[in-house]
Amino acid sequence: MLQPIGKPEVLDPYSIKNLPPLIIGGAVFNYQYSSDPHSLPVQELIERAFQLGLNALDTSPYYGPSEEIIGQALQKISFSRDQYYICTKAGRVKLDEFDYSRASVRSSVERSLQRLGTSYIDLVYMHDIEFVEPDQIMDALKELHLLKSEGLIKNFGISGYPVKFLYEIALRCKNEIAPLDAVLSYCNGCIQNTLLFEYHDKFLQDCGVQTVLNGSILSMSMLRSDITHSFHPASPALKQRVADIAEKLKEENVELADLATRFAIKEWLFKYKSGIVLGVSNLHELESAVQCYSDVKSGVFNDGKLVEQVQTSLAEHFNETWPSGNH
Repeated sequence: MLQPIGKPEVLDPYSIKNLPPLIIGGAVFNYQYSSDPHSLPVQELIERAFQLGLNALDTSPYYGPSEEIIGQALQKISFSRDQYYICTKAGRVKLDEFDYSRASVRSSVERSLQRLGTSYIDLVYMHDIEFVEPDQIMDALKELHLLKSEGLIKNFGISGYPVKFLYEIALRCKNEIAPLDAVLSYCNGCIQNTLLFEYHDKFLQDCGVQTVLNGSILSMSMLRSDITHSFHPASPALKQRVADIAEKLKEENVELADLATRFAIKEWLFKYKSGIVLGVSNLHELESAVQCYSDVKSGVFNDGKLVEQVQTSLAEHFNETWPSGNH
């Protein structure tokens, strides 16, 4: 029987220092990942996640109907608002459309409050900041900081792909506004790319950030034996190398997705005591993730040689990144 990995409560009201180790990612409740996101068992998924101590949700207006689907589910579950965290984002409107104006940031947050059916949001990030000029980012962050002072949001942060740019903006925010509460990066804290690991302490010590979160530990579907989603921006050579590695592991009865999940939990979650945002679209995926967490914690798997094999096989593609926005 699965044991909860935390308690469904917010110990220190509005502080994100007590976020659960695994945070439910709402990007999968979107047409990009599902042909019919409204048919996903989101209410059941959230109820079970909270029972297991995974009492935080991460979403965005950019994720299609995700906020509305989550908001509807939250009205029906058996947990009260003070037992869970909601994280969302602002600034990214469409694939190639961003609006970081202060008025738009405020209206985005107000719309999210309405969709999510809540009077406050625990954490709001500016979404995918690398597509926007630094001065515009700072303007948007000033508005988020103001919304924080008004109590509509409790914490503010930035999200995006290029770790170095995230660090530069976090440092500038500390000097010009106030330290950010959170930074979220994706695909940079996984078995193929560990750049985020190198920056974790720098974010905390240099920038005064409270928590650094790691998203997309399967690199947006690339780190698995199934086919990679067509929208993935990695180079064809990197995708092919990963596919070859996944095939070779399969011959040894090892699923790359499982190995990659265990790697991220061990090397990020347990080493740095920082959370992972995890996309799960059904109960099986949720419970598998919790089982994986428990297995890593109890030391059931000794993956050292397999991890070394994967990273050696990646060769020049280890820590390879792809262009994102202006970086």
